[in-house]
Amino acid sequence: MDLLHSWGVELTAHLQTQYHSYEGLFSLASSVADLHMTFFLFFPIWFHLRRDIAIRLIWVAVIGDWLNLVLKWVLFGERPYWWVHETRFYGSAPAPSLQQFPITCETGPGSPSGHAMGAAGVWYVMITALLALATEKRCPALLYKFLQMGLSALMAVILLTVCMSRVYMAAHFPHQVIAGVLTGILVAEVVSQFRWIYSATLNKYLLITLFLTSFAVAFYLLLKAVGVDLLWTMEKAQKWCVHPEWVHLDSAPFASLLRNMGTLSGLGLGVHSPLHTKRERSCVFRTSSVAVSLVLLYVLDGWTFSPDNHTSFYSLSFGKSVMVILIPTTLVPWAQHKIFSEEKDDKKL
Repeated sequence: MDLLHSWGVELTAHLQTQYHSYEGLFSLASSVADLHMTFFLFFPIWFHLRRDIAIRLIWVAVIGDWLNLVLKWVLFGERPYWWVHETRFYGSAPAPSLQQFPITCETGPGSPSGHAMGAAGVWYVMITALLALATEKRCPALLYKFLQMGLSALMAVILLTVCMSRVYMAAHFPHQVIAGVLTGILVAEVVSQFRWIYSATLNKYLLITLFLTSFAVAFYLLLKAVGVDLLWTMEKAQKWCVHPEWVHLDSAPFASLLRNMGTLSGLGLGVHSPLHTKRERSCVFRTSSVAVSLVLLYVLDGWTFSPDNHTSFYSLSFGKSVMVILIPTTLVPWAQHKIFSEEKDDKKL
């Protein structure tokens, strides 16, 4: 593995030297690839366009990120920004110098890449959904072929840029981002075959959330009981990150787990809420719902918590994730429905 890691470090050093002017693009790519973008942007838009696609998007994102956490705990993947300081591979020779950035200092294990895995799964769902819609609309065969090639090329460019960004930032080795892309597409394809997710009851949502959380916690406690510390990376991140303030608690494994479980719970509560309104098909209603949802989510996104108290931090993160889904699925449509209904009543009078 040291040889494979050394090749990865050399590629990272090469990218940082030869493509320094693309730092802004790589930083943007990492931000777009984060599942935060899926929950705060893609989901609200899709929910008011095609509800089934939005539901699939959340299931793929949550299951994929949960599996990513479990795989990271199993594979014990290193990260370039700390491996290069601790390895004995270089002997007495000086180790390559790697730059660090505000998004470099991830605190979890490195394999497979969560950003690459999440981006692959999410974009696979959206691209296949667009192609399916084109088939539904009986798109001409030649136009469909061009659309298929264009969307496939777009996805390839996005994933390549995301992978390069994670390597450039010294957050991942190349084999970790490749593993992330392949695993993400596999998860998206498998989950997309589950038809029951579109009609799942609230009890099923809550039971699956409880099962996924319990499995991860039990797995952690079991390995800890036999002497395996699954949080071994936290110390490395704090030791080798050049700026301590770049080490964020929200990148810790349990923070990710609770965010995703809050998201899945929020989806279950949202689609089964007593405030859930009959689906409104007017373009004005959908457009205004998307716009209002995005504004409210932008405001909610600015609500951050102090990491000093871990219990309150994790609890508030879970609650915030629930609200992120409830806003576009229930609260905004309900308020919009009330406003539109009152306007119609006023016109009748």
